[in-house]
Amino acid sequence: MLLYKTSAWKIFAAFLMVAPLFFQTTHAKTVTLLNVSYDPTRAFYHAYNQAFEKYWKAKTGDDVVVYESHGPSGKQARSVIDGMQGDVVTLALSGDIDALNKYKQLIDPNWQSRLPYHSCPYYSTIVFLVRKGNPKNIHDWDDLIKPGVQVMTPNPKTSGVARWNFLAAWAYALEKYGSEDRAYDFVKQIYQHAPILDTGARSSSLSFIQRGLGDVLISWENEAYMALNESKPGEYELITPSVSILAEPPVAVVDSVVDKKGTRAVAEGYLNYLYSDVGQTLAGEYYYRPSNPKIAEKFKDKFHSLKLIPIDKVFKGWKQINNKFFKDNKIFDKIMSEINR
Repeated sequence: MLLYKTSAWKIFAAFLMVAPLFFQTTHAKTVTLLNVSYDPTRAFYHAYNQAFEKYWKAKTGDDVVVYESHGPSGKQARSVIDGMQGDVVTLALSGDIDALNKYKQLIDPNWQSRLPYHSCPYYSTIVFLVRKGNPKNIHDWDDLIKPGVQVMTPNPKTSGVARWNFLAAWAYALEKYGSEDRAYDFVKQIYQHAPILDTGARSSSLSFIQRGLGDVLISWENEAYMALNESKPGEYELITPSVSILAEPPVAVVDSVVDKKGTRAVAEGYLNYLYSDVGQTLAGEYYYRPSNPKIAEKFKDKFHSLKLIPIDKVFKGWKQINNKFFKDNKIFDKIMSEINR
């Protein structure tokens, strides 16, 4: 009888040990997320999604499958407004995320306060990509307006990076020449040197690389580095100007979507993991500058140093920027109208 009780207790104890695994396995589920992002993040998020899926499985026992949608940042925001069921948005500029509340409230207006660094887990800047040997001798912004130089940049009406390009050129001119009139003339000259304005950063890169258009591509820093990696050695050169803009692409959970789908916990976990050592290291490996200073220190030799100008130093937030520069009949439209006369 004693032997029976001892055996029974051993069996019961063994059951207690395996029961959590049993219930975890039988109750495991598969959750799907859609990350609506902009063009140059493709390679980074492909790697990041795999890391997050492993992390979430180990943490919760649930499988998560992350799908991606990429395109020009402004168009991606418009797609979410029009009904694309993105659980999270990882776009090129905060103004595009704010636009999700333009016609109906899809996201908490205070979304930037939810995550560290104003919901910007990594940052970047604007640099130049030139052809082998730098035949047009391009080293800084002033060189873009030299006679005979063709400049590739996307259209700021549709592309987030194009707006960063525009603002970087404007900020450089303001700092060098000291007046908005001179900045206007300088930026106008850059667009006079642009043979076409593609709709997004990726299409502009393809025009430069695959179609052979232009002498210099104004580009996200990470996109320029990726182009170097994917091309033949020496085929292109990355040029870091003396001054550029501090570009902070933000991320956010789309509240209306996750509450309807019941995916808030996973979506929030997905964005929070961007701030983990794993997420920050992957950002650095794919040529985004990590926001975490400790991780950024590991990549200090990977990026060229330059003066980065925060937009708040020159401009007054994205609402003011869009109203002043990019709305219909504002500064960008006036520049293009004068060019096309």
